[in-house]
Amino acid sequence: MFSDKFHLTREQSLFLAKKKWDENVYCGMKMESRAVTFPQTKTILDGVNVPNVSLDDIQAILNMRDAWRFLINTADAPITLEYLCEINGYIARNEALEWGKLRTGKVCISGTDYAPPIPNEENTRGELESIIQSDSTATEKALEMFTFVTRGQLFWDGNKRTGMTIANKMLISSGAGILTITDNHMERFNELLCDFYNSGDGGALKAFLYENAIHGIEVGG
Repeated sequence: MFSDKFHLTREQSLFLAKKKWDENVYCGMKMESRAVTFPQTKTILDGVNVPNVSLDDIQAILNMRDAWRFLINTADAPITLEYLCEINGYIARNEALEWGKLRTGKVCISGTDYAPPIPNEENTRGELESIIQSDSTATEKALEMFTFVTRGQLFWDGNKRTGMTIANKMLISSGAGILTITDNHMERFNELLCDFYNSGDGGALKAFLYENAIHGIEVGG
């Protein structure tokens, strides 16, 4: 359903990842409705203190920084449950009850009545493998992975950020671009995400992300 928009070489793909990683860190902050601007985010990533930014927000930014460093350094590594947990271990460090491990208790999601079940390790492994081995494009697999991790609420915290990061791992390693939700699309994204939580039908959300959030490098012939 979702063809690959980009067909980048490994060098082009890694260049794109390094060029856009600060935007993806900022995207992760806005997905969590954190009150930071892009200039503040970039300044913190540059190692400069920013007044009036909370310690919690600084921690979240640095966590995303470390997750992206890990992603770039392991771009060719296979995706396993352990790899996914390691991504969450960076993202949710010191934010959640536990980080880097599947959730073992119930959670609720603000804005919806949907109550995600406690994840089962065997089922989670099976679903991950099903997505990875599916006969579809890298872009479709990445969008499916994002929706699976996000609605499944596999972890105590950081599920949207973890889902976005692992989706980007799939895109980058395949040369299919990068997933970034910009400010002007964030409100609509949140509306569609809430609908997805309630209905379990991710079609509209994936279509929106495909049209508005897959970016790349236009390479001349």
